[in-house]
Amino acid sequence: MFEQFSAGYYLGELYVQPRETDRAAIKRADHERVNEQLFGDESGLTRLDTPLVMKLGTRHFPVIGDEDLPSGTLTVPTESVPEDMKFEVPGRTEVFLADADRTGELLEYAGWSGEPPV
Repeated sequence: MFEQFSAGYYLGELYVQPRETDRAAIKRADHERVNEQLFGDESGLTRLDTPLVMKLGTRHFPVIGDEDLPSGTLTVPTESVPEDMKFEVPGRTEVFLADADRTGELLEYAGWSGEPPV
């Protein structure tokens, strides 16, 4: 789904859909699989509920899992669609996924109350 892009990000393509919600989300199974790949360790203590952080256009979004979404779809709050992306959404769009270190920094900066992923 995602390939290494830079020191802090992976690049992928998802179907991006605005939705009347307050959080960005992807299919729960996709969310858990990406969490295992990014934050997994040999101990098996991966927190599968840790938000992922995706960058769409000029905005970063903490992304949670949602059982009701189709695989390969990212929903974002309608009012949060970046101005530079309004002409592309809804549709298949390039999305950046922050790596584990960058995700920890971004979630901490955003005030996420859970234990930072590392």
